[in-house]
This record gives sequence, structure tokens and C-alpha cells, in this order.
Amino acid sequence: MEILFGVLAGAVVYTLASLRILKQYERGVTFLLGKYWGTKGPGLIFIPAGFAHMRRTSLRIVAMDVPPQDVITRDNVSIKVNAVLYTRVKDPELAVIEIEDYLYATSQLAQTTLRSVLGEVELDELLADREKINTILKTIVDKRTDSWGIEVSAVEVKDVDLPVEMKRAMARQAEAERERRAKVIAAEGELQAAGKLSQAANVLSQNPQALQLRYLQTLVEIATENNSTTIFPIPIDLLTPFMELAKRATSAPAAESAADPKSLPERTGAPVPQPARERERA
Repeated sequence: MEILFGVLAGAVVYTLASLRILKQYERGVTFLLGKYWGTKGPGLIFIPAGFAHMRRTSLRIVAMDVPPQDVITRDNVSIKVNAVLYTRVKDPELAVIEIEDYLYATSQLAQTTLRSVLGEVELDELLADREKINTILKTIVDKRTDSWGIEVSAVEVKDVDLPVEMKRAMARQAEAERERRAKVIAAEGELQAAGKLSQAANVLSQNPQALQLRYLQTLVEIATENNSTTIFPIPIDLLTPFMELAKRATSAPAAESAADPKSLPERTGAPVPQPARERERA
């Protein structure tokens, strides 16, 4: 009787020692006498103690940080880039049997892929079209890890550390681009304003009274600003006759002096030539 009780107690203890509980997001890859037995879970499973053992594998998505990598881009710019990798176990059997440590292997593969892919692109492309770079990285890493039973959800380039000299050069480039845009916008505004002024001049030229009304309206606008000085613009056509009279008055004396030889100044100190007969008489 005591022997039977001992056997039953031993069987209960062995059974309790062989029970395992797997959570909803866990799977157990079991081996019986060293051979693959099956993938168990979730829930309560029985693993014969001493004859079989189990490897727990989580099916949840793992966010893996890729350490900063020193990369030289295609245009010979040295930068440091780090990324984040989102991965999950798709096939627990392959993740346990085909590779020893799938997390470490996936991390190393992501680092080497990051360096090789960014070495083939230029800096401007990396900064402007990051979605394209992320897609290329995800495609390469996912294809390489598919035989391991690993699925890569996404690869995101997190930070790009530029040298100080490159940051200054990019700042100068951005400033020059902003100045170019400002000048182009100002030139376009001047062009549009010139076109509108030309149209206004054509309209005013059809009716001279409109120009006078516009002139009076401008004077009213100036008077409402309480200025101490008021400027009255005078058309150049009114001053043209007076300018011509002044020009004629100054040019007449010069013409008369040139026509009268007596008005020429006498030379002093120069000998006056004598006729040949008077020289003989002398």
C-alpha cells in the first residue's frame, strides 16, 4: 500500500514538473530526445521532464535600436546614422532551429545593410527622400531574414548626425536660396506693377481730364496726412518754353562776338609784320 502511494505521489510530482504554461503571445518549440517534436501553445502544455525540453519564443513585435554607424555617402560626406528596426517572429520553428540568436543576427544584419545602402546614396537624397531609403532597407533585411522565420515590419532611419562644417554650408545654401526666392518674387511684383501702370497710363491718355482729377486726388491724400511740407509736382511741358528762352539768350552774345573781328582780343608782346617796301626804305 505504501509502495502504491509512493508511486502515485511520484507520478503526481512528475506530472506537475512536466507542465508548462504559455501566454497568448508565446509559443514553445519542443524537442523530444533531441528531435523536433512540435510547436506548442498557448495555454497549458505537457513536456515530459527529463525526455523533452522547450524553447519559449515571443511573437510580439520587437523594436530594436541600431547603434550609430559611421557612413561615407556617395558624394564623400562622412556622417553618423542610427536607425530603429521593428521585427517579429513569424515562424518559431525556423527562429529556433535555423539560427542560434535571431535578435543578435538581425541586429548585425541591419547594421551592415544600413552602411552598404547609405554608402550608395548622396546626402541630399538621404535628407530629402528618407521614405525611399527606409523602403530599400526594409526590403533587403526582410528578404535576408525570411529564411530565419523573422518578419521585418519596418526600418526607420532615426537620426543623421552631420559634421559642423556641413551644417554651416547647408545653412549658407538655404540662406542663398531664400534670398533668390525673395528677389524673384520682388521682380515678379515689379513686372506685374509695370503692366498695371502701363494699362493705367493708356486709360488716362484717352482723357486728359482724368489725369487732372488724379492729380487733385493725390493732393487731397497728401493734405490728410498732416504734413508740414506739401510738394506740388509741375509738368515739364510748362517749363520747356522758359528753358528754350534762356538757352537762346545765352547763345546770342556768343554768336555776335564770333562774327565781329574787332571784338577779338589784341595780342600783346608779338611784333607786327611790315610790308617789304617799308623794310627796303629803312
